[in-house]
Amino acid sequence: MSREPSAPRDPSVLYDPPELTPDRWARGGRRLLAKMVGEFAYEEIIEPVPAGPDGTDSYSLRLDVDVDGDSHGHSDSHSDRDGHGGVGESHGTPAPAPAPVSVPPPAPRLLFRARRGSYGSWHVDPASLALAEGEGPPLPFSDPLRFLTRARRTLGIDGATLGHLVRELTITLSADARLDRTALTAAQLADLGYAELEGHQTGHPWLVLNKGRIGFSASDAARWAPEARLTAELPWIAVHTDLAAYRGVVGLDAAEKLYTRELTAATRESFADILRARGLDPHAYLYLPVHPWQWDDIILPLFAPSVAAGAIVPLPTDGDLRLPQQSIRTFLNLSRPDRHTVKLPLSVLNTLVWRGLPTERTLAAPAVTAWMHALRDADPFLRDECRVILLGEVASVTVEHPLYDGLPEVPYQYKELLGAIWREPITRYLAPDERARTLASLLHTDPDGRAFVAELVERSGLSPEAWLRRLFNALLPPLLQFLYRYGTVFSPHGENAIVVFDDKDVPVRLAVKDFVDDINVSAEALPEHASMPGDVRDVLLTERPDFLTQFIHSGLFVGVFRYLAPLCQEQLGIPETTFWSLVRAEILRHQARAPQLKERYEMFDLLTPRIERLCLNRNRLHLDGYRDRPERPHAAVHGSVPNPLHQP
Repeated sequence: MSREPSAPRDPSVLYDPPELTPDRWARGGRRLLAKMVGEFAYEEIIEPVPAGPDGTDSYSLRLDVDVDGDSHGHSDSHSDRDGHGGVGESHGTPAPAPAPVSVPPPAPRLLFRARRGSYGSWHVDPASLALAEGEGPPLPFSDPLRFLTRARRTLGIDGATLGHLVRELTITLSADARLDRTALTAAQLADLGYAELEGHQTGHPWLVLNKGRIGFSASDAARWAPEARLTAELPWIAVHTDLAAYRGVVGLDAAEKLYTRELTAATRESFADILRARGLDPHAYLYLPVHPWQWDDIILPLFAPSVAAGAIVPLPTDGDLRLPQQSIRTFLNLSRPDRHTVKLPLSVLNTLVWRGLPTERTLAAPAVTAWMHALRDADPFLRDECRVILLGEVASVTVEHPLYDGLPEVPYQYKELLGAIWREPITRYLAPDERARTLASLLHTDPDGRAFVAELVERSGLSPEAWLRRLFNALLPPLLQFLYRYGTVFSPHGENAIVVFDDKDVPVRLAVKDFVDDINVSAEALPEHASMPGDVRDVLLTERPDFLTQFIHSGLFVGVFRYLAPLCQEQLGIPETTFWSLVRAEILRHQARAPQLKERYEMFDLLTPRIERLCLNRNRLHLDGYRDRPERPHAAVHGSVPNPLHQP
């Protein structure tokens, strides 16, 4: 019998999530366990061994002998009760016969089938997962939580980390069940708009704990998670300029210019009236939207002195309906799609980091946008041939906490509490016959097992290989131009990279977002960096040239194409070797356009025999765990993997 959720905010009625049913839990658990085994094996957190005849795809993973921490068949001491431990020491009394040696039972094993893929990856068949214990036959196994506890010593997890992992894994699986309950077919998804499609995505393909959202309650997730697909009217606040600062690009260089575009005259006047009614001067305040959860859980508790002093004043909503996107803290305006997307701090722990807005980087966001736009606009290849869309972070308001921002040693989450970034909407740049989808959507598979990419290829009328050539031609040239010519990289992962399609669902060009958080530049200065303003130089992260390529490898090739390639092999008939040869050919084709940059191609070499293995799950399990620290954590590096782009 179906169950409808009770009102999340009614304290007299318990929230009863309709998605939590046995079949959905088991189905989602099996998928998540397969992902866990595959990604942990890729990062060498675990080391499965072949379990079948040579050449088969069967593997075995030894689990912990028990679940309570004591080894079976083991006794700590054979000393007698009165404390005399010497055997046969009492007046020549014959020594007792030796106790029979107990043989510990064989260690339990997780059995599964997997296909090895590019970059040394593992693609585990969920249906093949089985647990072998004792002498009995292997039994189907689909519980990632039990796996986590049965393999905790194999995984090398300490107790504190394990406790949080169980929590985050359970929440992730609950979110997967919510997605399953309302899943659409690939054909239905292909008809959705950009904003609506986001709510059907399953999250980061590489990170196992990709929807933990620690800080949200169950009813919070049912209200604010992207898979809830619920619109919201965001309230605003006014913050005194003693705490708040505004920055904007040319044309939005004054806050009033932004507010004129984002708020109706009546709304602006109503905000000013609220301030005047409290005896406050509206000209001394900046306005910004605030996430309702952040206001209740973070702002009111931590900024209480500022609220009491009238330095922060709550305001009503602007009336526009907005929809949260995959990043949770980013909202698209559905009422007025031409208005800016807003990115707000949200103090929940999700996919490795607290999802706040760093004060310094938020302040610099418009300056970073202006520099990136200037590079593109002065480059005919980027501007006219690629027609790459850079969704600029064109305005920002930062709000300092009176205490935390002056304490460098406190956890970074306390320095990312309040602010807003206004980003250009994708709809502003699309031609009437174009539509946009995040790159992440191409990895989606519907409940019937049909890949979203297969649906798009069929609709295009092109052969799978021709369609992939068009995809790579849309994505790679602008990314390579920024890398080779300007020593600058985006992090083109599935959410930051947006594919623009024509009216036949053929990829035609690239849009990129999230500049201030995910742009890195070469630590080795290039002549092209001379135009970089000082405030941009101060906030952009730098990397040595040979590591700068990792942002394309890990963000795009490992983080997206590593999953897209096997999908194309299974559902489009394109062998993985062909897939990677097409990627390599696009890189070489781009290099052939400008042979004078040969030194740059060697400096930023994407075709090396091996690349360092970046690890995202290893960070959570073994490095940072859940501990507080003053800086944001970064991906771990563990060994290296073969580069499929090295050879044609």
